[in-house]
Amino acid sequence: QVQLVETGGGLVQPGGSLRLSCVASGRTFSNSNMGWFRQAPGKERAFVATISATGLSKMYADSVKGRFTISRDNAKNTVYLQMNSLKPEDTAVYYCNFITGVYTPTPLFASWGQGTQVTVSS
Repeated sequence: QVQLVETGGGLVQPGGSLRLSCVASGRTFSNSNMGWFRQAPGKERAFVATISATGLSKMYADSVKGRFTISRDNAKNTVYLQMNSLKPEDTAVYYCNFITGVYTPTPLFASWGQGTQVTVSS
């Protein structure tokens, strides 16, 4: 059974930083592409960043390029999202999931974790 546990969210001022973590289980993590997604109030869930199983390939949504960095630690079954220069429009619940491919960020599983709330506000 797939389990996804996201942590690290919080309230931060514009221009601030946060680092999100996601511990994933239920599938061989080191062989799996992973992605971060977010859902803002009243909007559909959208992809933010993806990373290949080896960590060598990554892709970012245009809205976060140059500000967010995705990384992973296969020994810890964990994928990270370092978020810098945060903007109010980054406010959302952030989720991770296993994905089909780095350049095709379709979630492999319909079930999601509880997510972690990020609020950017002064």
